[in-house]
Amino acid sequence: MKNVVILGTGGTIAGTGTDPTRAWHYVAAQRHIGELVAAVPELAGEPLEWEQVAQVDSKDMGWPVWQALTAALARVLAREDVAGVVVTHGTDTLEETAWLLQALHDGGKPVVLTAAMRPATAPDADGPGNLRDAVRVARAAAADGLGGVVAVMAGRVWSGAAVRKVHSHAIDAFDGGGEAPLADLHDAGVPLASGWSRAWPVCGGLGWALMSVPVPPRVEVVMSHADADGWVVDALCARDASPRGLRGLVVAGTGHGTLHERLEAALRRAEARGVVVWRSTRVACGGVLPRDGDHWSAAGPMTAAQARVALVLDLLQRQRPAV
Repeated sequence: MKNVVILGTGGTIAGTGTDPTRAWHYVAAQRHIGELVAAVPELAGEPLEWEQVAQVDSKDMGWPVWQALTAALARVLAREDVAGVVVTHGTDTLEETAWLLQALHDGGKPVVLTAAMRPATAPDADGPGNLRDAVRVARAAAADGLGGVVAVMAGRVWSGAAVRKVHSHAIDAFDGGGEAPLADLHDAGVPLASGWSRAWPVCGGLGWALMSVPVPPRVEVVMSHADADGWVVDALCARDASPRGLRGLVVAGTGHGTLHERLEAALRRAEARGVVVWRSTRVACGGVLPRDGDHWSAAGPMTAAQARVALVLDLLQRQRPAV
């Protein structure tokens, strides 16, 4: 069999604590990816490789780590002896990384993200089971000729374009924003309970080279809420003279992307200064669908955090030299 390569980036799955009775009291990103693999007896004898790409708490995820991760993915996925890749990650920003990889990847091979809600030292640590499932999903998808980006958590396989964290501390903390999972996994002896319930997502294919810029365009997220007067938008625009002046704004609106009238006025002022504005929603499911008469682009089913990543990539494509 071909190899599955596991790329470690840190997160709670690699976290450790000193008191098993207080599993919430821990430090993320402590254990090497090799230790995490060794803690899963079901993976013994599997043709695996692993590499520590980064070691961060995913709340601190940023462009340099994404650059290191995408460079590693480009290198590993190009190898003939690699069936697929598993990426261990923190849960806090997993939905952003998954969306980024889904947009860049060509879909030739499976890339499976996994994480944990409990640290490695917790009595109910979920990391080993999630890692086992992620490797098996990567291998099963490769055998089926499937490529793309998915996330495996708590026995479910989610599209990388749809996955999002919806619970702050439950073991089963992820869903697809209204989309059903691609598969439900069952016992450790059988990789998949009933095959894939839906088609795997189509990748964006923008290419790993898009990550080569040293510093990305600045895109921020603001929220519409009661008393939203646009002060924060005006404050952000006031820094336009800085080296990384504001280039884009994603606004998490109420309902179907509706905006407080005073916030909307501030966004129009920002737009007049060249800032690109996209509308998302603070509502958990449904997203913001485009409608006739929209002044600003709708973010579709993306969360506001995913839409921020999408707008960064959109701005990078705009500044690419014409071929």
